[in-house]
Amino acid sequence: MLDEILYASILFAWVLTVVLVISKKSYEMVKRKAESKLGIDEKAHYVGVYFARKIIHILAGGLVALLIPMFNIFKTPIIPSTLGLVLALLCYIPHKTGKLMYWFQDPSNIYEVNFSLMWALMIGIGWVLAGGSFWLPAIPLLFMSWGDGVTGIVRNFLFKKRTKHWSGNLAMFLICAPIGYFLSSNISSPISGLVAASIASLIEHFEKIGEYVIDDNITVPLSSFIVLFVAKLLS
Repeated sequence: MLDEILYASILFAWVLTVVLVISKKSYEMVKRKAESKLGIDEKAHYVGVYFARKIIHILAGGLVALLIPMFNIFKTPIIPSTLGLVLALLCYIPHKTGKLMYWFQDPSNIYEVNFSLMWALMIGIGWVLAGGSFWLPAIPLLFMSWGDGVTGIVRNFLFKKRTKHWSGNLAMFLICAPIGYFLSSNISSPISGLVAASIASLIEHFEKIGEYVIDDNITVPLSSFIVLFVAKLLS
């Protein structure tokens, strides 16, 4: 247990460093570049915001999700799930108080809160359903973190704004396909990983069902998790 607390402290410190330092520096860099092309306005600000979000996806959510099963850091999901919920709360409080961390938080949505909640729930529920393995939840979380992270970077580079252009989905598939193929052998078969990667990359494109807004931080990991879990049951 002491080892787990030590590892958790290191990982949590890394996540806070990404959120509070690295993503902020990324925001400032990208915003300055956007201002040189778009002018000093709100549009340039949001180019920086969404780039910073994707940096957090990749360096915090994704990296930690990979390290946990790769090095068998935790015996149970209690500590990582709890810290994920703590991060969700830390992201929600600024929305509640109106004191946003401006470099990655958008007052119009709480998607980063959903990201942290899904990360925590997926780690916990996935571990239980997998019979004590973190690989089942890790792969959908990598799709959400690295795959979806790349979509924002590609779209920002091409269009200098938040958009759901298909170029992002293609980039996401190119990242998710090898992740799914190689890592899903820890669960069932490589083909199931490719199917999960394909579905996740497709679903990311859609942000509305009729009049209802949906968050890909929920739909991407949930849909790919279902595919991988069914494949595990059938293997």
